[in-house]
Amino acid sequence: MGRAVIQHPSASFAFTARCRIVNRPGMLGQLTSAIGSLGGDIRALDIVRVEGNGIVRDITVLAADADHAQKLIERMSSVAGVEVLEYSDRTFLAHLGGKIEVTPRHAIRTRDDLSMVYTPGVARICMAIAEDPRRVRNLTIKRNAVAIVTDGSAVLGLGNIGPEAAIPVMEGKSMLFKEFGSVDAFPICLATQDVDEIVETVVNIAPIFGGVNLEDIAAPRCFEIERRLTGLLDIPVFHDDQHGTAIVVTAALINALQIVGKRIEDVRVVCLGVGAAGTAVTRLLLAAGAGSVIGVDRSGIIGVGGSDLSPAQVIYASATNPLRLTGGLREALAGADVFIGTSVGGALDAELVRLMAPNPVVFALANPEPEVQPEAIEGVAAVIATGRSDYPNQINNVLCFPGFFRGLLDSGAAQITDGMKLAAARAIAGVVGDGLNPEYIIPSVFNREVAPAVAAAVSTEARSSGLAREYSDLIDPLHVDRSSRELAT
Repeated sequence: MGRAVIQHPSASFAFTARCRIVNRPGMLGQLTSAIGSLGGDIRALDIVRVEGNGIVRDITVLAADADHAQKLIERMSSVAGVEVLEYSDRTFLAHLGGKIEVTPRHAIRTRDDLSMVYTPGVARICMAIAEDPRRVRNLTIKRNAVAIVTDGSAVLGLGNIGPEAAIPVMEGKSMLFKEFGSVDAFPICLATQDVDEIVETVVNIAPIFGGVNLEDIAAPRCFEIERRLTGLLDIPVFHDDQHGTAIVVTAALINALQIVGKRIEDVRVVCLGVGAAGTAVTRLLLAAGAGSVIGVDRSGIIGVGGSDLSPAQVIYASATNPLRLTGGLREALAGADVFIGTSVGGALDAELVRLMAPNPVVFALANPEPEVQPEAIEGVAAVIATGRSDYPNQINNVLCFPGFFRGLLDSGAAQITDGMKLAAARAIAGVVGDGLNPEYIIPSVFNREVAPAVAAAVSTEARSSGLAREYSDLIDPLHVDRSSRELAT
């Protein structure tokens, strides 16, 4: 039987099968060969126990998708002398009971502990904040708390799946905030997709939070929600699908252009897909000094005077396409230096890339299937990036948002500027350092230097632009209430 070719087994489809295997020479080899013949990636083999003439083993395998995993289990069961006793999906196991919890920062072991963190001592803290509301940032979780707000309307690439189905993503994002930025983030999944209701709800819960991260809210509703919340709240509001993506793309492009020896002022950039992410990428590239950006959607090149343009597209057109090109993706790419895709898989091919200027840069960011498979344009594009972890140069927002919010919270900034975004992008790009090469234009998501560098850059920019609020410099953190002062005198 020929070997089936299954591309990119992934930990997200890992399973562990508990198998009873007859104890005779060659049996384990037969089983592993059966798994390999279907493209399964064996990651662990553990003996559970020996019983009678058999050995019970746990075998952990990576599959390419759920259907592939089921076929692998069936193939394992078909091996004579092997019985699959049970199997478990490791990704589902990781989500049992949820992925986050609230833990106290101080132990409560004695009556004294209890009297300080709760009654009666807590009343003094409440009154201190009531007398001077600015103290809330120093005396509560507000100084380190972020709300991750979604309506479940645009979750990953899954679409409008609702608030309950969005919870696992928001829990995962909370984990990333804590792991990489030491930020306490809370999933807020709203049972409404009405702009007015979303805005009202977030405003009403804002007192506990030091920042708001909007997540997986469909365009164009996300633009209006962000705009209104930014005007109503005195804490920063950040739509990660827009600005996080834009910051990491800009960081990657800074380094990619170094490799091909081009300046951002001189290159022509084609952005395929002008939804939330594509629009934000365009805006930040223009702020970074890009001389020419052309937006393309399913109707073709977006230009001034185009028919059936939405209000957002009219604004977009006024700032882009200085050459006034018309047509579709082919016409936009002819002679272009950079392609940035935030659209759909399969929208680009090697023939179109060959129309671009020498040493083209291609960022194919659609997930899970990029606009073009990197293998198809090897030797055609000088630098390639995707949104996937199984290729070099992954454009991943986790490089941005933990450190970005860390910097916002540390500086007390109430608003976000293009200067902060560009500072974050340059900080991410700078972490690559001397290791820069076509397959390493952006740091790994596990590079622990990234978040502190981004936090420092954002905080410094906030201070230099006069947007920082240094509460600790204005308010004595060791509050002495009126009764204590009277006793002291």
